[in-house]
Amino acid sequence: MLALRDVSVAGYRSLRRITFPVGRLSVFVGGNGVGKTNLYRALELLRAAALGGLTRDLAAEGGMESALWAGVRRRDEPARVRLAADLADDETGQSYRYEIEVGQVGMDGSGRPRGGAFPLEPQIKVERLSLTSGRHPVAMLGRDGPVGFIRDENGRKRELGVSLLPTETALAALQDAIRYPELELVRQAMVAWRFHHAFRTDAGSPLRRPCLAVTTPTLASDGADLAAVFATLRHIREDMADLDSAIDGAFPGARLVIPMPGREASFGLIFPDYPQRVFDAAELSDGTLHFLALAGAFLAYRLPPFLALNEPEASLHPDLTEPLARLIVRAAERSQIWLVTHSERLAEAIADVGGARPRVVIRREGETWIEGLRLTGAFGDDD
Repeated sequence: MLALRDVSVAGYRSLRRITFPVGRLSVFVGGNGVGKTNLYRALELLRAAALGGLTRDLAAEGGMESALWAGVRRRDEPARVRLAADLADDETGQSYRYEIEVGQVGMDGSGRPRGGAFPLEPQIKVERLSLTSGRHPVAMLGRDGPVGFIRDENGRKRELGVSLLPTETALAALQDAIRYPELELVRQAMVAWRFHHAFRTDAGSPLRRPCLAVTTPTLASDGADLAAVFATLRHIREDMADLDSAIDGAFPGARLVIPMPGREASFGLIFPDYPQRVFDAAELSDGTLHFLALAGAFLAYRLPPFLALNEPEASLHPDLTEPLARLIVRAAERSQIWLVTHSERLAEAIADVGGARPRVVIRREGETWIEGLRLTGAFGDDD
């Protein structure tokens, strides 16, 4: 599976132009309003390109007027959001770079939108995929607007072969693993990324309800299948050691109860003060339920190749910071973990347990930046 190595973003909200490396465990810490969430959202948008929903996601944010860099642009600089990801296969040594640019719909001489798009919707302007397996990169996909080429399984350039709407990505539309294996490899790698942002813990949260009893190796983004993830660990994998240890470390003496599922899976907790009483998910506090959801995300039977989290410490008691840090570091042994956080305590705890140096996100002349990051996209202290 391909690992994410670098991300580049330009023209998106507070991200004027930035390239930053991604390691096995990446931790970014900063205060309110510095643009941490925009870094996280840029990664989500890259995945949306692989799924075919990039322009829809940008429209849901308020359209290009909301998504575009709000600062000063050069007079000759087009108003576009640019995203790029560098991925690498450590076994083969091959690396891939996927790039996409999204802009506003152009108008013809009569003031009507060009290219079969609505006047205000985002539009794909440029899309590229290159492969590097030797000294020089090879262009595998090139698209400008509706036209372009793709290189087939024999290395020959061909026309795209489909009539792409200006809102469609070629990465999502050209799904043919036999004819376009490199494109499919990159698409599958990015689709497999998983994002967790503020699990709902209100009374109507899916975390509080039983779910269908289906073997579930990986937690859904909203955590709706948490009970099935726990049941899979207990009754399919039959290995609860890590999960039991994590719960005892967070809630000393507590024990997770996971009945054999019927049509639905459920779970509850027994606390040492009430050894005969099982508190089901609907009765647990917000913080307790949130921690259990994070445990499900980090300790599931199978982790996604890339797992990103936005402020995982939200709603947790400070006493749960160190247990959460241990969960995160343990998960980084099986997956790439990337997170942004408000909590300096969490960032320091992760550094103490796993040695991952936290990076500080700041505002620099109105744009989001990372302390120590060079314009080349590397951190100065990595030399």
